[in-house]
Amino acid sequence: MKRWLLAMFFVLTVSSLCFAQNSPLLIDDFEGPISGGPQGTVDFGAGNGSSLEVSADKEIKNSGTQSLKAVYNAVPGGYMWIARGQGLDAANAAWLAKPEDIKWGQYKTFSFYLYGNNSKEKIAVDIKDNGNEIWRSMVEDNFTGWKKISCPLSDFFVRGDWQPDSSDKNGVMNFPLKSYQFEPLPEAKGALYFDTVYLE
Repeated sequence: MKRWLLAMFFVLTVSSLCFAQNSPLLIDDFEGPISGGPQGTVDFGAGNGSSLEVSADKEIKNSGTQSLKAVYNAVPGGYMWIARGQGLDAANAAWLAKPEDIKWGQYKTFSFYLYGNNSKEKIAVDIKDNGNEIWRSMVEDNFTGWKKISCPLSDFFVRGDWQPDSSDKNGVMNFPLKSYQFEPLPEAKGALYFDTVYLE
């Protein structure tokens, strides 16, 4: 009897550990105030003729009470960014989980939900590593409605067109990652909705 109970305990313990390791980690959900500026909750902006407005949307949402809405006009030669995480100009743009507390070895994919309009436009997904080097993955808006977008960390490549002056430029993805950002690429105009960002 004791041997049977011990075996059951072992099976349940191993199963729970496997489940815990495979559970996605929610790092952002865009609940609460959405604002820009030095005390803002989102670091966003645009330049060289492009324009961007970011707000909360309570009608089109994947989960919770709202999503992040980006109304943009991306022109040739222009740029923009929508960022959340640590080390940004917006003081209150932190994730739900602190990057230094995340067990990064357990996660292989950066995922989020995007509400598409089937516009065929390109959206850059950037992550900044612990050496301030920016890595990029590309997404195409080729669907309608909410869709889970999964970007394997192994598929990100070093961004070649620009890096911060503080970047170590070592070509190695150093953990913990510090922030992520979305950038609709020129030439494009419209509205996008983001929600439910997590690691898998």
